[in-house]
Amino acid sequence: MTKDKEISMDEKLNLLLDLQSIDSQIDKIHTLKGELPLEVKDLEDEIEGLNTRLANFEKDVEALNAEISRHKNNIVEATALIAKYTKQQDNVKNNREFDALTKEIELQKLEVQLSEKRSKENAVKLDAKKETIEETNKKIADKEKALKAKNKELDKIITETDKEEKDLQKKSDAASKKIEERLLVAYSRIRKAYRNGLAVVSVERDACGGCFAQVPPQLQMEIRQRKKIILCEHCGRILVAPNVAEFA
Repeated sequence: MTKDKEISMDEKLNLLLDLQSIDSQIDKIHTLKGELPLEVKDLEDEIEGLNTRLANFEKDVEALNAEISRHKNNIVEATALIAKYTKQQDNVKNNREFDALTKEIELQKLEVQLSEKRSKENAVKLDAKKETIEETNKKIADKEKALKAKNKELDKIITETDKEEKDLQKKSDAASKKIEERLLVAYSRIRKAYRNGLAVVSVERDACGGCFAQVPPQLQMEIRQRKKIILCEHCGRILVAPNVAEFA
């Protein structure tokens, strides 16, 4: 980095102007990409979330099928017991044994009714869950189609601008090394504060080129003299003489 005492204020301003010019060109490339990187990431996150939900739905289907199967087995077992107890009633020795078997038959009939009811309820839940799975699969397919299109669009822009952006970034890094740390920190802080990344702006029509607030005549005169770093009183951007910095 060049020492502060080795360069004049005029040179410092020129170095800042050069850096702003380079960084603004990089910003234009980022603007060209727009929100695509974020949109791609959002779609990837949505698809991941939907796949997680789908996996949970499929586990629910397995559980419901297992429950339906269990109730069907209960019905088969209960029906077999009903037949068994009914046959045994033909060979009972007294009313007490007959009544006991009758009671068991009634209990098994209730078990059949309950299992049939639970099977029907689970069948309804199963149909609903399968419908949800179908809808989720459709959503995933739609999201994946959109993601493919966004990735294709982003890849095209990256292919067209990648070399230029890398070259500009190298120039930006080289230009940054020529600026004293105090000014570079201030420049970076101002850039981060504004979406358009403009830290160095010119005074146009007696106004700041960043926030368009009026700049007093006396201050404009000092800016044209280029003897010190002057910041906009309203937005804090570095001000330079008219027609010197044009990066918007």
